[in-house]
Parts: sequence; structure tokens; C-alpha cells
Amino acid sequence: MEHKDWDFDSGNLVLDFANTAEFHASDHPDEMLETYQDLVTWSLEAGLLTKIEVKDLLLDAELQPQEAADKLSRALTLREILYRILSAAAQGESPKKSDLDEFNRHLSAALGYSQISPTDEGFTWSWQEEKESVDRILWTLVREAANLVTSEDMKRVGECADDRGCGYLFFDTSRNHSRRWCSMEDCGNRAKAQRHYQKISKK
Repeated sequence: MEHKDWDFDSGNLVLDFANTAEFHASDHPDEMLETYQDLVTWSLEAGLLTKIEVKDLLLDAELQPQEAADKLSRALTLREILYRILSAAAQGESPKKSDLDEFNRHLSAALGYSQISPTDEGFTWSWQEEKESVDRILWTLVREAANLVTSEDMKRVGECADDRGCGYLFFDTSRNHSRRWCSMEDCGNRAKAQRHYQKISKK
């Protein structure tokens, strides 16, 4: 299985999922979730699956490749809806009604399979156990996304300002919400170099 270096540095699980396409705001995003195996291994590293679940899911995928492809397609569709909603919000814009309607359909389905289960400390949200792991992954992401967009934390969701269409979403923890880049080492340094060049060229 090909190893990929997944990025979990955005500060929020939903944003991490949205960032599984690099240069997401460009005309030609670089897809990281190229296969069903990618989706499963990302979910493992995100803490959404156990190693036993991963083994079972990959075995099932070998036996039913078309079903696995359909599940990947559903995950990518959800990711793009989440990205468009979060990107619009990060830019101070309203998301498209069609995206909100589709997201709410996903949310309604997810909540239909949710339940409250007892723990040593009290109760917690869980999913109906008979439902397949991949479905639970997407439901978890949908529910976490709903929690994010309806909270005060949504004001801290930002998007990289790189003019090439980096599109990286992040949770801005700076005191005055001043973060502009995915990282200063990457897009931030490039913008700094551009400003320096433009300053010199004007002299």
C-alpha cells in the first residue's frame, strides 16, 4: 500500500478532510484521495477507524471493487460540498443554497443513525453498530461539520491567501485573527519574496 503523508495541521478534523485535495481553490486541484485505500488509510490516521476495521474494509474492497469505488465517490462528493461551504464562509460569503441543501440531506441521514450510548462517565454520541464503518466515517465528518459551522469557532476558519489557488483551510488561533497563509514556510514565504521583488523592481 502506498504511503502518503497526510496533513493534519489545520487544527480541525473537518478542515483536514477538506484539505485532502491540494491547491483546492485552483482550476486543477491535486487529488490526494485517489483510491478507496487512500480514504481508509486517511481515516485510520485521523482516528476514525481502528486497524482491525481497516483490514476488514480493505478485504471487502478486494472482493467488491465497484462498491468500494462508489463509496469513495460518495466521500469525495461530501468533501467538495464541505470545502465549498467552508471556503465561502472563510471569505465572508454565503454558501450556495444547493450546497447547503445537499449538506442538510447528508446531515439528516447521519442523525438518523446516531444514538446515545452509556460510558463510565455518563453518555456519549455513537452510531448504530450494524452500520458499515465507511458510512460512520462520513456521518462523523458531517456531524462535526455541523457543530463547527454553528459555533463561534466558525469565525476562526480561514483560507490561505496564496494567489495560485492553494485554498488550504485552517483554524486561525492567532489573537487578532491575522493568519493569512497555510504556512509561512510555503505560501507565506512566496508572497514575501514577491513583495520584495516588486519593491525592488519599482526602484
